[in-house]
Amino acid sequence: MNIVLLTSSRADYGIYLPLLRRLEGDDFFNLSIVAFGTHLSEKHGYTLNQILADGFKVVHTVETLPSGDLPADIASAIGLTTLKFAELWAALHRHTHLIICLGDRYEMFAAVCASVPFNLPVAHFYGGETTEGAIDNKFRHAITQMAAYHFTATETYAQKVAAMTGSTQHVYSVGSLSLDNLLSLPLLDANAFFARYGINLHKSTILVTFHPETVQPEQNIFYTQELIKTLTAASALYQVVITMPNADTMGNIVRTQLLAFAQTQPDRVFAVENFGTQGYFSCMNLVTFLLGNTSSGIIEAASFGKYVINIGNRQQGRACSNNVLHTPINTQSMLAAIDAVEKLPPFTGINIYRQQNVAERVISILKTLFTNNTPLPH
Repeated sequence: MNIVLLTSSRADYGIYLPLLRRLEGDDFFNLSIVAFGTHLSEKHGYTLNQILADGFKVVHTVETLPSGDLPADIASAIGLTTLKFAELWAALHRHTHLIICLGDRYEMFAAVCASVPFNLPVAHFYGGETTEGAIDNKFRHAITQMAAYHFTATETYAQKVAAMTGSTQHVYSVGSLSLDNLLSLPLLDANAFFARYGINLHKSTILVTFHPETVQPEQNIFYTQELIKTLTAASALYQVVITMPNADTMGNIVRTQLLAFAQTQPDRVFAVENFGTQGYFSCMNLVTFLLGNTSSGIIEAASFGKYVINIGNRQQGRACSNNVLHTPINTQSMLAAIDAVEKLPPFTGINIYRQQNVAERVISILKTLFTNNTPLPH
């Protein structure tokens, strides 16, 4: 069975990782990885190298990064990505049995959209979710409509996908693939982390990831300034580790301000482009709590027993475990949330996204579908 798997960023690659290992190790599947988006960007850490270092072969790369971060740049990138993938699918469609895609990025939307005239079946992770503060919300739902097979993170999301598509057929609630990493990925202790990254996580530390809000992008300068004021106050008691934002509308402005802030306190504030999956999960495991608006705070942090201060609207609408506190993006509210987290007992609750053996179950579903029920095309 010939599978083409699309990965456009460090974020989706880290989620895919357990599935990639299963696909690569099973003779039933012939895996082709297509890397595009920020994987090919030096500014974003050129994470194509991470894929190769993990032992995977990337069959095709597609340059799709926008020239800037204004709305017109993002719109142009969508069109350019569609054109480039039209050429790719024209070359690959006769030998492709399934496309696997993940998420809600505009690049992923464009890549999948270009496959529709070729009638290629698409398996989509993770539909049914809602993110009110990001235009990604529209791209996610659009990909759901273009997909034939749907793998969701919770049963509630499976029901939403079924409502959107008008059918429960081929909708599977499997849980979060990224949490399978906890079963096989060895985490670094504080000493090993310091040796690799030069950051001493024996000290109390906040892990921060802030992506632009793309529904109201004009607010991002103000939001970043409020975040920096908050972190400046908090840095009296905490180290701050900042991971850099996605290539979104206004992303360059946010990135520039955060990097400049890190330079003002180089012994207390650390800006990191890309930890990789092991480094990022190790950091999450060792820090005191998380602050920002990244999906990893919603989905993975509960499994590490970490509280998360989720700021603004980017992740609003997503189901959350009881470790997540929501607050507006203003300094007073964020400092109050930090004060509240400091008074909470250690988090020992469940992660609502956790299911057992996610990658293994996905593999089983694909084998059943493409052996018994669905004839292989071409």
